[in-house]
Order: sequence, then structure tokens, then C-alpha cells
Amino acid sequence: MGDTHGYSSDPALQGLEGMAYRKVRAAHTGSLEREELQASALDLEWDMEKELQDPGLGLDRFQLECVEHRTVGNSNRADPDPDLEPIQPSVSVSPHGRFERLQEDPNYISHFTRAPPKGQRRSSCSLVKYLLAGVGLFILGLLIGHYAHSTDKPTPEPPTDTDLLEELLRDITAEKIQALHRPFISISDDNEEARAKHLYQQWTDLGLTDVQLSNYSVLLSLPGPSSSRIVDRASHECFLPSGAQCDPRNHNNNPTADQHFSYAAYSATGSLEAVVVDVQYGGLEDMRRARTTMNVTNQIALLKLGQAPLLYKISFLAEMGFGGVLLYMDPCDGPRDQSLWHKAFGVTLNPGGDPSTPGYPSIVGSYREEWPNLTSLLVQPISASLAKRLLNIQSVGLGSPCTPLAMPAASERRKIQLTIGTHSIYKTVNNVCGYLRGKTNPDRYVLVGSRHDSWHKGTAADWRGGSAMMTQIITSVTKQARRGWEPDRTTLFCSWGGSALGNIGSFEWGEENRVVLQSRAVAYVSLHSPVRGTETLRSTASPSLLQLTSDIQKRQLLSCIRGGSCPGPNVSSLQIPGDVSFFANHLAVPTMEFAFEQTKAEERSSFLSEALFSAESPETLDPLFKFHETIAKMTAEVILRLVNDPVLPFYPLDIALDVQDKLKDDPLRTPRLLAAAASLRESSAFLQSETMRPANDPKERDPSHVRMLNDVLRDLEKSFMVPHPPPGVYRNLLYSLNGKVPQFSILKYPLDPLKHNAVNKSLSLIINAINSAEKLIHCGLDLFENSPDDTN
Repeated sequence: MGDTHGYSSDPALQGLEGMAYRKVRAAHTGSLEREELQASALDLEWDMEKELQDPGLGLDRFQLECVEHRTVGNSNRADPDPDLEPIQPSVSVSPHGRFERLQEDPNYISHFTRAPPKGQRRSSCSLVKYLLAGVGLFILGLLIGHYAHSTDKPTPEPPTDTDLLEELLRDITAEKIQALHRPFISISDDNEEARAKHLYQQWTDLGLTDVQLSNYSVLLSLPGPSSSRIVDRASHECFLPSGAQCDPRNHNNNPTADQHFSYAAYSATGSLEAVVVDVQYGGLEDMRRARTTMNVTNQIALLKLGQAPLLYKISFLAEMGFGGVLLYMDPCDGPRDQSLWHKAFGVTLNPGGDPSTPGYPSIVGSYREEWPNLTSLLVQPISASLAKRLLNIQSVGLGSPCTPLAMPAASERRKIQLTIGTHSIYKTVNNVCGYLRGKTNPDRYVLVGSRHDSWHKGTAADWRGGSAMMTQIITSVTKQARRGWEPDRTTLFCSWGGSALGNIGSFEWGEENRVVLQSRAVAYVSLHSPVRGTETLRSTASPSLLQLTSDIQKRQLLSCIRGGSCPGPNVSSLQIPGDVSFFANHLAVPTMEFAFEQTKAEERSSFLSEALFSAESPETLDPLFKFHETIAKMTAEVILRLVNDPVLPFYPLDIALDVQDKLKDDPLRTPRLLAAAASLRESSAFLQSETMRPANDPKERDPSHVRMLNDVLRDLEKSFMVPHPPPGVYRNLLYSLNGKVPQFSILKYPLDPLKHNAVNKSLSLIINAINSAEKLIHCGLDLFENSPDDTN
């Protein structure tokens, strides 16, 4: 599964209207032969029938309670022969036609011998009753219609979901988004409260109900009165982070906005004189090589951004005894059409939320911890040109192929003095949240989030585009609501403050509302930074939403191709920065995000998005706002599907496929782990085929079944939450750290890289997560069979 997750190359997905999908025939034995499985390739057969639509039924609230477990499939099988691998050839996502009834296919064979649910068994017995009742109602309806026809006009039919979607998308235009963007330009970049109040008034006027403006007093790390400095002790030259020279005698110089921009939030402060040690990307071999050549205690590491989470590498360097870190981006890793040679950047060392109230909200009366710095290291981002000087490199090859920066073998290490003067201060961050209430399931929330803050005043304006798109989507959906449309579920629109310094606003709000969100949040749709380039359309989604995200992107690309050239698809379940972090990482809520990027990052340069460069304004990057329109329409379609579909458009089989993809080429996999993954795949396929389809059929749909089924689909990703992951790694195992080579992140980046038992612990956490997911599926199947409406 690569960056495209296999969508464009999989032949089973190229001819969607005519393809079939057959279920795997497998014996009841514990292991499956590799040759059989590669030949069958998940032989489920699907007929690609159109989505069955239903205006929605009144659903009774039902609490999911697990009844006595019934053994299904091979969940308790013994460990298979180590020479046999139950992994089947990867299918990128579960096929369409998921509501086709497989039990009507004579070739369908399942390991599950469970009888149909009782509700289906008794349907034939009650057929005569229903026919008689139907005839009576029909006659009564004719009589009522006869007498009412002369005085009342016929009530028009409510619009179908297709008509609603067309009207919604037609109302979202580039011109309207651009018009909503203009007022944001006049709002001061350093007045986060004014932006929040502006959005509050806009959303209230548009008709959102119960618009709330919440604020939190949080600990922020800001630049000091003077910029950080690097002094070469041999030449006594003083440099700013950008590489420009400074006057070392003037400690109170007035830095420019760009110089103020380059700092590491929540770094330790002070001054350190030490030798510069080249550690490249900070990998395990790089660290071992550095430690064998010298004593690294209290030395300064020169570290490239990319290839691994920054917080993971920072914690590793601190454990090894380093005293400081200079971060830079290698020009060979950056976009070829953008010169990063003399550009410094900003980073945050905050994993999320207010550092003074870890794990609980920063509300009045909360205990504050004295923790202004999140690391013992002095951390400073610098430009590539300054890194070249510190590495004693005389010339650099930026041609093709590009030559990465590295210290020559015979070069003498430079001794420098690093001075960092950031300061911490308590400030208020503001969030704005407004509700569009659902009718049938008002207690189920689809969250949509954007942001209204910048990294530092006067240096970034990319929040404006996302805020304008969010406001336009709100304008369009409230317009449909005034015309009579009533969504099934509640949509909760939020704009976050404090995002750049560690997603502080979303974390604090999430921690304050954690209990409500754990039981009510259905999905999170992100507009964090939707247009930061014009070259590549990148779609990121948790495995549950990969199919929906891929479908919407394909339709958008077809439309784009008809009108001219457009970026190619790029769909994956990557861990991404932004306010999506709290909802994916702490609540395991299925998430998705569409975004345009400048270029497609290479495998070796992943995690470059952790660097915060001064952003181009939306009017410069996308002057016609056509890219903004595209993202807004795709996001609006996702929202409509999530709030309107009777059965949530989540796909349990895609989770099982993702698990197998992560294990397919992992050298640490074990036979027991592979068997658990194969069993989860079989159980997920059964749930998706035998339960989801009938629930989506208006003729067979049972309200209590739909409610229970949606709860299972919503909670399935929660099984993959692990406690205390390595720094910078999501607690949710389903998110990858590399789009080209999917792998469980805690296997690639163990908590303690120098200890073997850390890998064994990670393997145990993974197999427990897989088993937990299968237990939830079995529990749900038992509940679906024992409907509360059953009287037998």
C-alpha cells in the first residue's frame, strides 16, 4: 500500500460497475496455504448495485451491551505452522456494492455457520399479516386522498440525497470563498481573539445553533526580545538562525519578523559552548556512529529534519546525553522549485495541549505544573546555508542527483556557542464551535475543524483560506436546512486557536469534553491547512474512511480531467500534523483530510511538514481560489455522507486489510500475529457482507440494528489504541509513519531502541489490538442476532 493506497493500480477497482467480488474459500484448519490465498485474493463477489437510499427512520436510543460471546470463525485456533503465512494478497480497500446480499450467491461459502438473524427468520411467517395490513392501509389511503384532493395541493416530495448533493456543491464557488476571505485580511495577525469573535458573529448570523466561544488560559512558548545566536569560537563570527551575520556585542538587537519566526517552541533556554556533531537524520546507526567516535555528553547535535518524528529523535538525543540540537532541512529533501538554502523555520516540541495541565483542561481552578520547557536540550532550527558552514563543507552539489549535506571524514569539528532566549507566558486561546442539529440521531456528532491562528504574528496567513472554506460550507448547508433539509446526525463546526504551538485549543476543548466525545463523536473532518501548494492532491484518512475518501477523490479527479489537467491521486492513512491529532490519537475517532501540496514528499523526506515556514497567502498561492473550491466541495460531500447515510460509510474490512498490509513485509511478524490478522479479516468480511447490507436496505432495515451497527463501526478503531507510545508516534496504531512502506509505527520506532524487549512488548500490544477488534465484531454480531424486538 503506497501513497496512493493502491487505488489507481488495482484492476479490481478500475471497472467498478461490472466487477465481482467473491469470498475466500478456506478450510477450518488453523493456517491457509500461501499458494491458495494468492490465487484466491479475497474472492468475495460483489455485484456493484447502486447505494440504497432512505430518508432515515426514527432510531431508538440503544445502549450496546455485549452478551455472552459466541465463537465465530477461527479466533481460538492454535498457532499455525511458522512456515505458512495466512496473509492474502493485499486489496487496497473493500470493494463497492458492500450492501449486496452475499447469501443469495450460490457460490458463497463462509466459515461462519451462524443462522440468519431472528428478525429475518420470522419475516416469512409474518408475510400474510403484512400483506393484509398493507391492503387495509392502501384502501384507507385512497379514501383519505379522495376527500383531501379537492381542498389540499399534493405535498412535494423531499429532495433525494443526489439532488441535495448537487445543490450543495453548486452553491460552493471560488468567487464566494474569495469574498469570504477578504474580511480576514483586515484582522490583525497578532489578535487571535478578534479572529475568533469575527467567526463567532459570522456563524451565528448564518444560522448555526448554540454557537459557543470558549477560551483557555494556557502556557505559550514565544520568542525572546532578541533572536537566538550561534557564535563560531574559532573565528568569533556570530550568526543568526538564517545564516546572516549578527553583531555579537549587541545582545539586545531588534530581530526582524523572519528572525523572530525561527525558533523551537518549548525548548530549554540558556547558553551552551560545545562541539558540533553531525548525526544526519538521527537514526539508530547514525547515533551509534557518533557515540563511537567521541563522548557526546553535552555536545551539540547537527540534525536533519525528516525520516522519523522530530520528538522521537529529540528524546533519543537527550537520552544519549547531548546538550543541544541544531535542526536543518537538507536542500535535497525539499521541493526542487523552492529555494530553502537561506530559510530558517520554526518547530514546536509540544506533543499537544497546554504543557502546564497535561491530560486535563486548562479551566479555572486547574492545577498548573511548572513545566515551561518540554526538553532538557537547547533546540534551534537553522538554514541549510548555516549548516553547510558548520559542517566545514566547501562546495555543495545541488544538481541531479543532489548531494546531501554531510561532514567530510577528515574535517575538524567546529566548536560553537549556542544561545537561546525564548520565554514562556500564560495567554488566552479561543475556540469557536457551532451546531447544526440532527433530527434522527442528534446525539451523534460529525466534527469539522479548521483553525484561526498563525505560528507567529506577521509571518503566516494560511489560516485564512481554511476559515473562508469552512464558512462557505456552513453557508451552503444552513441554506439547505432553511429549505427543509434535516440531517440525520449533528454537525459540529469548530475553529481552533493555538494550533501552531501544539494544537492547544483543540486539545483543551477535547479534554474538557472527553466523556461526551467518547460516546458521541462519529468522525472528524479536517480543514487544518487545505491549500499549501498546487501540485499534488493528498487525501489522508483513517482506514475506516479510506473507501469513502477514495470514491470522492476519484469523482473530483474525473471532473478535473474534463476541464483540464489536475494533480494525481494520493490517498493514505498517514499520521499528519494538525488539530486532527487529538481526535485520531486520543479518541480513535475516524478522521480524514483533503489538501493540496506543492510536491509529493519522497520516502526519505517524510516529516518535513513538522517545519513551519512562512506561508504564502491564499491570494498569492491560488489567486482564482479554484483549489480552495475543489477542497471545499470534496469536504462538503464527505460531511453530507457522514451526517445522512443511515449506515455510516465505514468499512471494517478495510481495517483488516490495512493490518495485513502493515504485517506483509515486516521482518518482526510472527505466525501467531499473522493468524490473528487473517482471522480479523474473515470476521470483518462477514460483518460487512452479512450485516451492513441488510441494515442499509430500507425493506429490511431495523432501527435498533442500525443504531447498534453504527456504534460498532464507530468504535472499531478504538481497539487499536495503545498506552504510552514513543514520543511523536500516535497512540492509534492504524496510522502509518511512512506512506510508501506501511508498517506498525511502534515496530519501526520502539520505545527504547537499544533494548530488544521493547520490540516484544510492541508485538504483544499489536496482537492484543487485533484480538480486541475481533471481539467487538463478535459481540456486535451476537447483538444483531438477538434483536430487542425479538419475542421468541
